[in-house]
Amino acid sequence: MFSRRTFLGGLSTAALAAPVLGSGAIAAARPRTTAAAVPLPLTIANHTGNFANTSISLYIVGVDHSGQQVRVTPDGRRVPISFSDNGSDGYAHYGIPLNSSGDTQLSLPAMSGRIYFALGGELKFKVVESGTGQPALQYPAGWVPSDPSNTVLHDTFEFTLNETGMYCNTTMVDMFSVPSSIRLVGASDQTTGTLESGGRDRIFSSVTSTPGFENLQQGDYRIVAPGHALDLGNFSSTYFDPYIDQVWEKYRSSTMTVDIGTGVYHGSVSGDRFVFDGDVGAFDRPSTRDVLFCDGALAAGAAPRGPVAAILAAGLNRSNLHSVTSQPASNPAGFYNHSVTNHYAKAMHANTVDGKAYGFAFDDVAGFASYIQDTQASSATLTLTPM
Repeated sequence: MFSRRTFLGGLSTAALAAPVLGSGAIAAARPRTTAAAVPLPLTIANHTGNFANTSISLYIVGVDHSGQQVRVTPDGRRVPISFSDNGSDGYAHYGIPLNSSGDTQLSLPAMSGRIYFALGGELKFKVVESGTGQPALQYPAGWVPSDPSNTVLHDTFEFTLNETGMYCNTTMVDMFSVPSSIRLVGASDQTTGTLESGGRDRIFSSVTSTPGFENLQQGDYRIVAPGHALDLGNFSSTYFDPYIDQVWEKYRSSTMTVDIGTGVYHGSVSGDRFVFDGDVGAFDRPSTRDVLFCDGALAAGAAPRGPVAAILAAGLNRSNLHSVTSQPASNPAGFYNHSVTNHYAKAMHANTVDGKAYGFAFDDVAGFASYIQDTQASSATLTLTPM
C-alpha cells in the first residue's frame, strides 16, 4: 500500500529541491488487471459556502515518472517547469481558475504531486536553481510567517496517478486550513477526508484550548502542526519527554512485540536504546521533534527497520506504547488518552466522518489515514467542503 511517506520528500518543507514524492510511489505500484484511466477525469466542487468559484484557484505541481518537475496547465497538459515561468514579480503564476459557476472539470495527467487550492488570493511558487543548476520549484510553506503565501487561505491534496492506479490523500501533516474531501471511483466508490458539520470550528477550538497547543493558530488562516510550531518557537521542544521516559522505563522490564506484516520482532530497552532482534537494530531515545516529524531517531527506511520505526512513531504520537505491548495497536478507542499526546492529530480524527486523517506522517499505521487508492480508477472528485 502507498502511504504519505511516499509523498513527503521536499514538498513538506519550505526548502525547494526536486521532490521525491513521485519516484517511490510509481516504482512501488502493484500489478493490475485493468488499467486506471490516464489522464484521469477530475472534478473540482466548491461547497465552501464562503467563497465564490471566481475567488478560488488550483495549482497542480509535482514530478513525472522520470523525476522531472512539472506543472499542469488549465487544459490538462503536463509541462516541465522553467526559469522563464517566473513573472516580473519573481513568482511563477501557475493558477488554474475554476469555472465561473458550478463544478469544474479537469484532466489530470500521469504524475505524482500536489493539488493546492487557494481561496481569496494567489499562492507564491517560484522556480529557482537546484544544486545541479536545473530548474527546481520552491513550494509555499504557508505556516512560516515570512512566507509570501502566509496570508493566503490555502490547503493541499496529494496524489500519484499512473496506469497502475490513483493513490491519494487529504493531509493535515503540515497544517489544517481548508476542509476538503476526495472521492475516487473505479473498482469501488470511496470517499475520505470529509469533516463533520462544524468540524473546522471545533478543530480550531479544541487545539487552541489544550495546554501546550495554545499557540498553533494563525488567525483564521490555519492551525499549524505542532512540529512546525516547534520550529517557529510556538511549541515546547520537550513536550513528549515525560511520555517517552514512561515508555522507556516500561520496556526496561517488558518486551514489545511488533508485527510488520512480513515478520514479527521483539524489543526492549537496554541502556538508553530500544533494541530489537533480527535486522531491526536499536533506536536512540527520540526527541519531541523526532516524534512530531516521525524523523531523526524514528526515521523510516528499508524493512524491517523502517516499518518498526513507523510503528514506534505512531504509538508515541497516539500515546499507546505504554499500554499496548503488541504493536501496532489497532483499536482507536485506546488512542490519544494520555495527557501527553498529539492533541492536534486527535482533534483531526475526532472531527472526520470516517475517523481518518493525516495528522502526522505515520498516521497510516494500522490504516487510520485519510488515504484511498484504486487500481481501476475512472474518475476523482475533489470537494472543498463547508467552512
